[in-house]
Amino acid sequence: MRLLAAVLAGALAGPAAHAADHPAPTTPASRQAKAREYFTETVLVNQDGKQVRFFSDVLDGNVVLLSFVFTRCVEACPLICQKLNGVRRQLGDEFRNVRFVSFSVDPEFDTPAELTRFATKMEAVYPNWAFLGGKKESVSFVLKRLGEWPDEPGNHTTAFMAGNVRTGHWTKIRPDMPAAAIADTLRRLVAEDQGDGESPRRAAN
Repeated sequence: MRLLAAVLAGALAGPAAHAADHPAPTTPASRQAKAREYFTETVLVNQDGKQVRFFSDVLDGNVVLLSFVFTRCVEACPLICQKLNGVRRQLGDEFRNVRFVSFSVDPEFDTPAELTRFATKMEAVYPNWAFLGGKKESVSFVLKRLGEWPDEPGNHTTAFMAGNVRTGHWTKIRPDMPAAAIADTLRRLVAEDQGDGESPRRAAN
C-alpha cells in the first residue's frame, strides 16, 4: 500500500516545521500555499465533463475523503462505493461538510460518460461526490502526488485517505474500517475548522 499519509503531511509541513530549536509558525495562508504547491493546479475532468483544477477546485478549503476506482471493476470498486455510501448515511446531514473524491485509475477508458454511468449505478450522484478522470498523464501525476501509481487498474489501493486541506491534517483509513468509524474521523476533521472559528467550504463543483 503506497498511500502514505505521514509522508504527505511532512511534505505539506515544510522544512521549517521540523526545525528543532525555533520552528517557524504556520498560518492558514502559508499552509494553503504549501498545499497548492504540493498538489498543484493540474487539470482533471469530472463526471460532468467539466475541467477542474486539482487544488483550487477540488481540494482547497475542504474536508475530503479520497478513494480510487475504475468503472470496469466488478469486485473491489463496487465494495469501495458501498462503504462510501455507508459513510454518507452515517454522516446524515453532516455529509454536506465533506467532499468525497473518487479518482479513476483507468482514465483512458473512464470518460465522463462512463464515470456518470458508474456513479449512477453505485448510487453516488451527489453534488459533493466527485469522480475524476482526464488525460492519462495528468491523472497519473495527481495519483503519484497521493502515493498511488498502479501499473494496472486492478492493482490500485482499496484504502481511503481523509484530510482537512485547510489545516493540513491527513490520515490513512483501512478499507475494512467500519463506516461509522470513518464518519467519526471525518467529523473530527471538520471540527478542526470549527475549533479555529472557521467553517469548512461547502464544495459542490
